[in-house]
Parts: sequence; structure tokens; C-alpha cells
Amino acid sequence: MRYSALKILAEGLTGNKGWRPIWRQPEPKAEYDVVIVGGGGHGLSTAYYLAKTFGITKVAVLEKGWLGSGNIGRNTTIIRSNYLLPGNEPFYELSLKLWEGLEQDFNYNAMISQRGIVNLFHSDPQRDAYVRRGNAMRMAGADAELLDREALGKLCPYLDFDNARFPIKGGLLQARGGTVRHDAVAWGYARGADSRGVDLIQNCEVTGFLMNKGVCEGVETSRGTIRAKKVAVCVAGSSSRVMSQAGLRLPIESHVLQAFVSEGLKPVLPGVITFGAGHFYVSQSDKGGLVFGGDIDGYNSYAQRGNLPVVEDVCEGGMAIMPMIGRARLLRMWGGVMDMSMDGSPFIDKTPISGLYFNGGWCYGGFKATPASGYCYAHLLAKDEPHPTAREYRLDRFRRGHMIDEKGSGAQPNLH
Repeated sequence: MRYSALKILAEGLTGNKGWRPIWRQPEPKAEYDVVIVGGGGHGLSTAYYLAKTFGITKVAVLEKGWLGSGNIGRNTTIIRSNYLLPGNEPFYELSLKLWEGLEQDFNYNAMISQRGIVNLFHSDPQRDAYVRRGNAMRMAGADAELLDREALGKLCPYLDFDNARFPIKGGLLQARGGTVRHDAVAWGYARGADSRGVDLIQNCEVTGFLMNKGVCEGVETSRGTIRAKKVAVCVAGSSSRVMSQAGLRLPIESHVLQAFVSEGLKPVLPGVITFGAGHFYVSQSDKGGLVFGGDIDGYNSYAQRGNLPVVEDVCEGGMAIMPMIGRARLLRMWGGVMDMSMDGSPFIDKTPISGLYFNGGWCYGGFKATPASGYCYAHLLAKDEPHPTAREYRLDRFRRGHMIDEKGSGAQPNLH
């Protein structure tokens, strides 16, 4: 079934009796060409591009809970490609280009809104760093514009420009950045993959890997044994636990990242705004709520809930740049489990075990990377070689000394 204005009109005139579930509920088969462990955004997009772009349709996506129950439905919906390093910027620019055509590609309304993202700067050295980043973005084919205080004032007149501690001197604007409805991304990719023959199997927990002489030949699950020529893992914050079942230890720690939504307010934010003197980012949803977040909680956890000190820190960041939101009431908050790598950049690579592949370590960048992650992972699975924009995302880069430390914060995931 393809969605269109004509279809909506026809269904409205006939009692909406023709709509069908957007994906099947299949039973797992005994064997597949590719088994994808993890039914979040990255797993679903990988399955979609495997089927659509590379013609591999004998694929199963195994999800412990329900599709989209993890971080794909627990983020702050921001998309952007305003990175600095050559190992990152081309990849995220590819992702943003895929976002721009995504709704037409999989015929589903993901509510992509390119309303722009502004990174505020508060000092001359920070302005110089943003000039450098903006130039790197332009060299990679992305858009970037440096705004002085006057130009930023016209765009965001409500900011506290004369804050005694954090005066706002301007910002780096990427007009093509913005937000996307996170749940709809999962649903759209699931629908697209299912329509091409991929089996989406929910409530199917992977409990082990089938190993034969150092080769991964499938998985053990709560719904039986499933054999596969290739097993692709992408389970975000559960990466270390799942891969340990194959005897692998990853350079990843799991931390909680909290997100927040305020009560509905009248339209005030033109796009996404990030605080340059602390970790705070905010946008406004179509319902009027301010959607915002900040740093990860500083302790290791697999719980999808946060802690009060981070709530205080995030709210302080918001008040520092927009004191007007001080009287807004917090409506709800939640946590997602982040797979934090030691340099803040991800992995899309083969593992030392033949037939076993890994995608993870996305830190804060998982949602915005969803299309490119799936496309590049599908490329790796189909051709057994990395996509050109993902060549640096190797598991052995720490041993080789080729870190991609985007923020320069050092090997401490709690600082990323």
C-alpha cells in the first residue's frame, strides 16, 4: 500500500476500512542470509537498505522488545552534520542528504523539519574554533554560516546576550539541520523493509551465538535457533552485554542520557539552539513543548531512567541562555542507554570472528546518523568492505592510534 493524498481521501469517503497493518508479524525461519540483532533505527535502516539498495531480502531483524523501543524513541530528534574531523563530517553529511529525501524514499511521513541549528559561542577563541569547524563543513559539502551578535539577535532576540558570566557573541548556523519525528523514522524503515520481504521479529531475545571453529553461523534466541550466513549486531547501549556472549570485549561503556519536555508553549524557537559554554540543546516540538537535554549521567548504567543532579545541570544551562523559560513547567523526562566509545565516535566494522559484524559506539550521535549508519552497514554486509565515508569507523583504531576524538576531551566517555 502506498500512501498519498488521494488514498487518504478515498479511505475517508469509504469509512477508513482499507488500511492495513504496516508490517507483518512473521514467525522466525530456520535460516537467513543476514540476521540483524536489534530492531531500533540502525537495525531497521540496515535491513531497509540491504533489501532496497543491495537486493538482499532474506533478512531477519530480531528485537528483544518491540520495534523502536530503545533509543530511536528516546532521543531529542535533532539532525545535523556540523562536525569538524574528516573521519566524521563526510559521514554525517551523507546522513543529512539521506534525511532530506527520506520521506519520498520510503513513502512515509517522518515529519522532517529543516528549521536550522545554531551553536552559540561566548568568547573570541570559541568563535575562532567555530570558524574552523564551519570551513571544514563547507569543504565537505555541507552548509555553514557564522552569525555575529547582530544577525543572531534578529534570529533569536530572546537570548540573554549580556549574561555576565556567559555573554553571547554569535553562533554557527547550519540551516539544513533540524528535527525529525523519531518514532516515525522507525515505523517508516520497518514498513519499507517489511514490504521488501524482510522478517521483523519482535519479542525475540538473542541469548547466544552459534560458533563453529571460530565462525559465527547464527544465533540462539528465546524463540529458537536461527542460522545465518552473516550476523549483524546493532543494539546501542546493550552492545557490551550482547557482544560478550561471543567472547568479545568492546571499547564501550553504557551511560544514561536524559531528555526532557516542557509544557506546551507558544512558538518561540525558530530551530535548534545549543549552549556553547555548557552542554545544553533545545528545540520546540510541533505541540509547543521545549525538547531539551544535556550531559550523560556520570555513572555506568543499563537503566532507562536518570538522576536529579543532571536535571539541575540541564536546567541551569537553559536558564543561562534563556531566562524566560524559568517559569515553564517540566512535563516529562526519560532516559536512554548510550553506548559511549572511548573517543566519542562510532564503529561500523567486521569483528575478529568471521561472519559477525558490529555497529555501535554512537554516543550522542546515534539518531542523526540513522540513515547513513544503515546504508553504510548494509554496504559492509553486502560487499564485505566499508563504505568510503565509514572507513575510519574501525574497531581496531585504538590499537592503531587512529582515534577520531571530535571534541578533544580525551579517553573519558563521561566527558563526551
